[in-house]
Amino acid sequence: MILPGMETQLRKIPGFCQGGSTIPGLENQFDCDSILGYKSVYRMCFAMTCFFFLFFIIMIRVRSSKDPRAALQNGFWFFKFLILVGITVGAFFISDPMFNTVWYYFGIVGSVLFIIIQLILLIDFAHSWNKAWVENAENNDNKCWYAGLLTFTTLNYALAFTAVVLFYVYYTQPDDCTEHKVVISLNLIFCIIVSIVSILPKVQDAQPYSGLLQASIISLYTMYVTWSAMTNNPNRKCNPSLLSLLTNVSSSTPSLEPTAKHLQLWDAQSIVGLIIFFLCTLYASIRSSSNTQVNKLLQTEEGSGDSGGGVVEENGVRRAVDNEEDGVVYNYSAFHFHLALASLYIMMTLTNWYLPNTDTKVLQSSMPAVWVKVCSSWLGLSLYLWTLIAPLIFTDRDFS
Repeated sequence: MILPGMETQLRKIPGFCQGGSTIPGLENQFDCDSILGYKSVYRMCFAMTCFFFLFFIIMIRVRSSKDPRAALQNGFWFFKFLILVGITVGAFFISDPMFNTVWYYFGIVGSVLFIIIQLILLIDFAHSWNKAWVENAENNDNKCWYAGLLTFTTLNYALAFTAVVLFYVYYTQPDDCTEHKVVISLNLIFCIIVSIVSILPKVQDAQPYSGLLQASIISLYTMYVTWSAMTNNPNRKCNPSLLSLLTNVSSSTPSLEPTAKHLQLWDAQSIVGLIIFFLCTLYASIRSSSNTQVNKLLQTEEGSGDSGGGVVEENGVRRAVDNEEDGVVYNYSAFHFHLALASLYIMMTLTNWYLPNTDTKVLQSSMPAVWVKVCSSWLGLSLYLWTLIAPLIFTDRDFS
């Protein structure tokens, strides 16, 4: 929807692009091309969010395949695609001028929740990676695993430190950008703190696999989120990389064509955000589909014998059957809620978290987007720090 050339087809939708912008305060300030991709992405993701939220409601408390609703989860694909297409088509006929602004704030909330999920997955990945490589080194008596840990840890810290230097050079000014200076400095200090805590003797006694690899991964991700937040600062003096693509439009501007083209572009932080989104979703899929769960679902575990697993056909071949009659392998409702949040996150990423600004007559980033991302970086550091100190506080619990 944001690719060049799509506006020709989207203009054919009745009422979707007539009379200039439908955003309050922006009437006749933009040629339609400048916000067409913006509006289209919002409506596509609105349809996906509604679709997944609908199934989130339908699948609440489905505990086994005996529930009639489980058949809807695992079948009826034609009708489900039909529903999605119907919602999508209907979304493009929404003419409410406040739709984009209202849905922007829905996107903010959903993206925050999805970022929290990404943070939990990232922390889990960091701990799993370090544990796996340390165990391989100890069990195989192979020092190459330790060398690998040292290499990746050093690389992550080098990238994080380089990022901090570049942030101070390009995203701060001697007499301006106080918010950036504070955020960069605080996040640098916080990363140093969690790195020190991760190797404290008491922490490592409680968690033998705690180390600097996890802290380096969290530090690098924190710097990415910091950069992503700063690229959403509407102050062009403090944000040379993202908003330099946009021209400050006023009613006296002779031509709006350059702005129309620029609003269709992806920026670097959006591309990186999509890559991280893809990797986290892939990891979540692999993580939740362990061999034990797959074998249980397909009834292929060794030793199952003739205890009722599967159906033996006439030719003697055992056919795997659905054995979720005792309990579902994954939470259907949570699955759809996750995808609904992911749809909102994709929406905000593709549109660079832009907000229609009725004062300056431009589509621009906003400070709420900046502080949402800054707070998410602090939340990620807090979650990781909690995984380190929780075993020391709750000594009677098993955190393995």
